[in-house]
Amino acid sequence: MTALAPTLQAYFTDRLICQRRVSPHTIASYRDAFRLLLVFVYEQTGTPPSRLVLGQLDAPMIGAFLEHLERDRGNSARTRNIRLAAVHSFFQFCALRHPEHAALIARVLAIPPKRADRPLVTFLTAPEVDALLAAPDRSRWIGRRDHALLLLAIQTGLRVSELIGLRCCDVSLGRGPHLRCEGKGRKERVTPLTSQTVAVLRAWLAEQHGDPTDPLFPASHGGRLSRDAVERLLTKHTKVAQRACPTLKGRQLSPHTLRHTSAMRLLHAGVDTTVIALWLGHETTRTADAYLHADLTPARVATEPPTACSPSWPACDYADSLTPSTPTEQRKAAAGNVRSA
Repeated sequence: MTALAPTLQAYFTDRLICQRRVSPHTIASYRDAFRLLLVFVYEQTGTPPSRLVLGQLDAPMIGAFLEHLERDRGNSARTRNIRLAAVHSFFQFCALRHPEHAALIARVLAIPPKRADRPLVTFLTAPEVDALLAAPDRSRWIGRRDHALLLLAIQTGLRVSELIGLRCCDVSLGRGPHLRCEGKGRKERVTPLTSQTVAVLRAWLAEQHGDPTDPLFPASHGGRLSRDAVERLLTKHTKVAQRACPTLKGRQLSPHTLRHTSAMRLLHAGVDTTVIALWLGHETTRTADAYLHADLTPARVATEPPTACSPSWPACDYADSLTPSTPTEQRKAAAGNVRSA
């Protein structure tokens, strides 16, 4: 066994779990990154992971791995940067344990992240939301579950990880109905619920008869739903909703689209972006500025001024103030025009 194996194990057990106490989602993401890296190095060199040395993970090998992710696996630049962040974090840990490889580590840490495109956020309009919520077959248990899940996602804007992590005890339907969730960065937040969502959740909880610690939206086997399961049910119901709403045809919706929809509904209701950022649990309030760029309503109002001199147009108000209103004022204005001529 080489020195790389115990170092990699210590990185996960000591650095990530004990010292930094990162979330299970971060651990799973870093695990997947190194699983892909070790498989790639084995395919390129024929060296199994148990006999791999740190010197083989040099900057050219890491660069080839990143290119493989984009070219062969079809990953985006954002995914490539996430894998690179995991590699950088590991090599920063290695710098303290293997100073003899300081030059190699420095070259790997010098690999920069790639600039990624930042497209406009996509969201659903009111007719599309109605069609999607009407898609599940509520005569069946699974249809009632999916309807409640989709409605809650659109109204609260929870991340998919927050949705599948909800327990029955996290929902309070009494006075001031709300739900509690632990979001990104272990931040706990409280989100109010509308009367429509309260009615659906009350009926759903009455049907469940589960323990307080049971999942709010369980799978058919009783455990928690997975992220893939939520994506599959959203894709299934989107195909059904396309029959009633043609604008959904050709669109690939993700659970994050429902989160964007919640933000845009708040924005259209006149809610400030600072409140939207707090509602959605964003790290900074600047993150909510992306929703301003996706909303064309202010730009449309600015580029289409009122016509026929309506009182809301300042130039027309000024012109109206110069126009004589009474017959006496009109005769005086005409006489003044004659004298001036």
